[in-house]
Amino acid sequence: MTDQHLITLTVNGADHELLVSARRTLVDAIRHDLRLTGTHVGCEHGVCGACTILVDGAPARACLMFAVQAEGRDIRTVESLGAPDDLSDLQTAFADNHGLQCGFCTPGFLMLAEGFLSENTSPSRDEIREAVSANLCRCTGYQTIVDAIEDCAARRCQSHGPAGDAAGGSCPGRTRPQHEPRPA
Repeated sequence: MTDQHLITLTVNGADHELLVSARRTLVDAIRHDLRLTGTHVGCEHGVCGACTILVDGAPARACLMFAVQAEGRDIRTVESLGAPDDLSDLQTAFADNHGLQCGFCTPGFLMLAEGFLSENTSPSRDEIREAVSANLCRCTGYQTIVDAIEDCAARRCQSHGPAGDAAGGSCPGRTRPQHEPRPA
């Protein structure tokens, strides 16, 4: 009896055939087999969120899934957001609001935010804070990450309307983020 499984993973819109052991984690398959190294490995216990990706549009911890469990699912990694010379609006908001910090946790936060904003197109600041509490930033840069997500939501709302359609509607009560005062 073999422990190897031939699977097809759909990552960032491309199909990849892999021969993996039943115990190969999805994050290891993404990083080592597919060479998509934007997804980071932090705690390997699903606590820190550095390995957050989107599975069928919802944030998931890649360290807690086996690669064989992801067959037939739509997987998106941070590489799907944009390119170095063509950043997505979310990546731009992180850069503009200094939400990058040391950068280790950033891919996980970006994918968490991408999934969150697809579900909640006009979140309150408290809702953003609750969402980002799922991931850990060792630089304690949560303030700027919340600012970045709020900024991106406001920009998307301004350009696509609160329902996320292309109608370009108004966004009641939302323009640009109102930053909270930082401690002295």
